This record gives sequence, structure tokens and C-alpha cells, in this order.
Amino acid sequence: MPRQKRIYLPDVACHVIQRGNNRQACFFRQKDYEFYLECLQDACDKYRCMVHSYVLMTNHVHLLVTPSDETSLPRVMQSVGRRYVRWINTIYKRTGTLWEGRYKASLVDSDKYVLACYRYIELNPVRACMVECPREYRWSSYQNSAGLKSDLWLEYHPAYLALAESQEQQAIIYQGLFEEQGISDDWLTRKTIREQPIGSDRFKKEVEGMLNIKLNRESIGRPKKEKCL
Repeated sequence: MPRQKRIYLPDVACHVIQRGNNRQACFFRQKDYEFYLECLQDACDKYRCMVHSYVLMTNHVHLLVTPSDETSLPRVMQSVGRRYVRWINTIYKRTGTLWEGRYKASLVDSDKYVLACYRYIELNPVRACMVECPREYRWSSYQNSAGLKSDLWLEYHPAYLALAESQEQQAIIYQGLFEEQGISDDWLTRKTIREQPIGSDRFKKEVEGMLNIKLNRESIGRPKKEKCL
């Protein structure tokens, strides 16, 4: 079966996953994480792509971003990939690929689905048993999202801003989302790996109408029962 063409829409959020080749490490020391974030900030500024949430795990990366046009995200990922791989190969005197094939990207509906992706991304270190709570993990956006510090290069998604009128209340409500059992992590992973839109049936139909395509794979809506990770 031919691989599905990626779908990008201006001003519509995307959940992105990029894994290390053969699930091997792509970050080895503190400087690597710092340089990746520098590359990401530079590329997003140049190609007009907003980052809302991220986590840098040892062997993969999750991003929640909103591109300004259809070319923004591909250009960002290409720029970051080339620059970061060149850094790693030079520093560690290695050659060859670092990433496992092409990155995965799925459109994300607004409201609860965007917030579910925020939560899913920032809980990765907890699910991996690296920390007990997300605030303990340094290489994610959680502290910014939870109002514990301010990363000026990150942009809050409108779904986050709609949580409350003040930043203080937004942060409090956001932290409360981590005490709830939300949309299944496994479902979100499956949607992104298959590069299917993450959202409601209405969202699926809107995407089909805007792009004049038919999305024939499994239903977009939340499954009736799904085991959480």
C-alpha cells in the first residue's frame, strides 16, 4: 500500500512524532537537547510555525505545532533535521542517518483534542517511568504550560487560552487536566503513526471538504472503549 500523503492546513495544529533510527538514541547529553531546541526555535521563526508543546525523549521527539501555511512544517522539520544531524555526526564522529524514515504528522482538531495532545506529549516521561510527575522532566514544555516558568518562544494554542481569562487560572485549570483520565494515549499514538486527523467526525468531514479528498481509513471519532497506557 502506498504511504499516505501528509496533510497540512494553514493555522491548524499538527501533532508530530519523529523517532531515532531503529529506536536508538538521538540525544546523548545536555548540549544535544539544548542544540535541538535552538534549531527548532530558529526554524520556526524563519518559516513561521508556532510551537505549543514539545517533549524531547532519549530516542524520539513529540511536537504540537501550528504552521502558517502548507510549507511551514515541512521546511521546519527539514531544517531541524539537517542541522541537528550534522551536529550529532560532527560531535560524535559518526556518519549516516539519525532519524527513522520520515516524521509522522497528524492534523489536530481544536478544543479537547488539542488539550489532549498537550497532555499526551508532556506525560511521555511519566509513562516511560523517567520521572514521577511531568514537572520533573527538564526537556518538555510542561513547566511553561503549567505556569511554572515562561518560555517566550512557545505560543499558547487558542484552546489553551480559552481555559480561563487570566494566565494564572489557565495554568491552574491546565494542571488539573493531568489529574483526569482523558482521551486514550494509545488512540492518539495510533492516529499520529497512521497520519490520520485527530478529532471528531465533523473535523474529518471538514478536512475532506477543504482538500477535496476522501479519508477512508478508520473512524476519526473517539473509540467507545480503549485501554489507556
